Order: sequence, then C-alpha cells, then structure tokens
Amino acid sequence: MRVHFIAIGGSAMHNIALAVKAAGHIVSGSDDQIFEPSRSRLASRGLLPAQEGWFPEQLTSELDVVVLGMHARPDNPELLQAQHLGLNIQSYPEFLRTCNEHARRVVIGGSHGKTTVTSMILHAMNQMNASTNYMVGAQLEGFDRMVEIDPNRDWCILEGDEYLSSPIDRRPKFFWYGGHFTLLTGIAWDHINVFPTELDYIAQFDAYLETLAPNAAVVWCAEDPKLQQVIHRCPREDLKFVPYKTPDCQPNADGTMTVVFESGDTLTTHLVGTHNIQNLAGARALAAEMGLDASGFDKAIGGFKGAARRLELVHETDNFTVFRDFAHAPSKVKATVHGVKASYPERKVTAVLELHTFSSLNKDFIPTYADAMAGADEAIVFYDPSVLAHKRLPPLNPEFVSKCFGDHPDLRIFTDAAALHDEVQNLAPKDRVLLLMSSGWFGNANWTW
Repeated sequence: MRVHFIAIGGSAMHNIALAVKAAGHIVSGSDDQIFEPSRSRLASRGLLPAQEGWFPEQLTSELDVVVLGMHARPDNPELLQAQHLGLNIQSYPEFLRTCNEHARRVVIGGSHGKTTVTSMILHAMNQMNASTNYMVGAQLEGFDRMVEIDPNRDWCILEGDEYLSSPIDRRPKFFWYGGHFTLLTGIAWDHINVFPTELDYIAQFDAYLETLAPNAAVVWCAEDPKLQQVIHRCPREDLKFVPYKTPDCQPNADGTMTVVFESGDTLTTHLVGTHNIQNLAGARALAAEMGLDASGFDKAIGGFKGAARRLELVHETDNFTVFRDFAHAPSKVKATVHGVKASYPERKVTAVLELHTFSSLNKDFIPTYADAMAGADEAIVFYDPSVLAHKRLPPLNPEFVSKCFGDHPDLRIFTDAAALHDEVQNLAPKDRVLLLMSSGWFGNANWTW
C-alpha cells in the first residue's frame, strides 16, 4: 500500500506515518513546518521530507490513500491535486478505523483525562503481555511511538478526540471509531472556535453515542452532571452503561497514594491528584468490561507513573518539586491545581499557566477560567501576543485577563517570554512545588533546575 500524508509533521500524523512504514507499506509526506520531536523521529526512519512546503506533483494515481491532517487548509495545493485526481482522501481517524476494522475497538473520550486513561489501559496491557493496536496522545514509557498498526492484533485502544477530523471533514474524530467499548471521563466546554456555544459542544457527545457499535459498553463518570444528562437521554437500549466514581484514597509518607475501592480491594499508586484517582477508577472499570484480569490489572497499574506532560514529574529535590502538565482548559487547570495542592498541603504551590489554544485566547471564553487557579498559593498566567496574531485573534488586555481569573490574592500576568523565563527560573530552588501547565512550550523556555 502506498500512503501519502499531507501535514506529516503533526503529533499524531507523524506517529501514524511511522507505524504505517513499520507495517511494511510505502510512505511519503509533506508539511510546511516540522518541529521537534517530529523532525528527528521522521528523519530516523527516512520519512523527513527533503524540503518543507507543498508539492502537488507528489500526488499521483499510484497512491492508495492520502491521509489529510488538520494543519492543512482546505485550499492546500496537494489536497486540491488529490481531489482533482479523485484519490482516496481520508482524515487520520478514518484511516485508523480502516486499519482496525477487524479489531475490538476501545475508545476513551471526554473533555479531560483521555490521554491518562488511554495510557493506563495500554500500560496494563503491555505489562500483561496483551498485544494491541493503539493511538494515544502522548509518549509512554515502554512504547517506541504513539501509534501501532498491526492487522494481526485483536484489540485497538484509541484516544477519542472530539475535535474536527480534518479541514474538509467537520465531524469530531471519535465519530469514526465505532467503539465496541468506550469510556467517557466528563464534559467541559472547549474548542470555542468550532463549537461556539456549550450546547453545541455537548451535542457532540449525544451524537457520539449513536456512532458506537451494537451492544457496546459505555463506562462513564457518574460524578459529572453534564455527562449524566447525556447518558440519561440516550435513546439506545442496546448499550450497556457502566458508571464509576472516585474511590477513597489516602496519601502515604513516601508520596504514593493508597486507593480503596468499593469492593474492598486496595492498590498503591504513584499518581498525583484526586482527578487521577478518578481516572484510575474509570480505567479499572473499563478493563473489567474488556475482560482483562483484575488482579493483573491492579498489579500492572501500580507501576504506572503517567504519560509525558500529564502531571509529569520533571525535577525533585528535598525542597523543590516541578511538575509539567498539558492542562489548558478551565476544568483541567482547576483539577490539576487542586490535585497538586492536595498532595502537598504543607508546601507552597506556584502554578504557571500558558494560554495557548484558540479557546483559551478568546475573550468570550477566558471568563470560564474564573477561580481555576484558586487552589494555588501563587499563580502566574502567560500569553504571547504573537500567538494571538498568528491565530488572527484581537489583542488581550492583561487587566482583563487578570479579572477573568477571579480574586486571587497573588496572581500575575506575563506577556513577555523572556520575563517569564527569568521569573520562573528565580523560583528555584526555593521551598515550593512548581506546576507548569500548557499545551504549548512557554515561548520555548529552557529552564534549568
């Protein structure tokens, strides 16, 4: 099979390209910008384009599939050529579905915690020697890449994103997967650029349940009120609904947590924060529905330390601890800050948040961050005016942003990356926990601890 990737440099796209080549197929691709780590990883497999840009002449009738990434625009020259030739153009979720039509598909969705829960299931299956195909949104310890495609595997674990499939396919990605098992972590309005109202956003989850395979199992968080409404109004009688809740947990002196489930079973985990204990409960319930051995799952998950940039511990000494997290939406920020403070109640927590996504930089959405940083002793919010310009959004007034975050007694706004770098660098090695939250890179900050 010959596969060409338009926008091969994306986080998911380059991993899919690597997996397709590893499966023995012929792969080509292009992009107008390719950053690390995509650049090095593509180069190591001979897939890095010779030069950046779009080259319509690469699109010929010999291609079996053209996979289109979200980074490309509808008027992309290669896309236009593929359409002119009548080639088989697929979004990457459609392509993943095609490659896993034979498999039992497990889809983890929801507004937060998708990557963490997906990672938990993959970690446990890996430790239990249960092979599976997969797609996950972060690098995991013990896995060479974020995607695996093997036609001989019976399972496929998919992180289910509610964002658009491609520039020419406005359906959410998780509509494509037709899951036999799914988990929904909760619903909190996001992606205001494509779902301008909260009702628009919630409607995607109503519609998602209609896409599931017949007699699918739906594991869902019973503590989320918006998700409760979606579940209760679902008209499908063939679906099996399995609720879960956050179990009791107690912190231990060594920094671990002991989790006590309703059944009386206990396990010890390195995870930080009540929201991650909730994710663990969901993963455990999903594993049970999948038929995975319960004791084997508990034993495996005890060694799970998290996915990259998901409350990832990046530095620790006796008096200075640094976490890096992908949190950027209000519900994620609030849960992450609360979780870290609850785990370190005697220490000062300094939370640093970068507003980087379209939603987080939208003046109509920013007020939803009210009190999101309230759990931190010190709070810093950073946004880069050049990112606003790139996203074609109007400038933001720092005073407006500050007011949107509520009446925090020690909240500061930074708009200069160099000033932010120096401020955060000067926090070390003072006695505190530093929490860095962003889906971006803080203006390419290079902090040393």
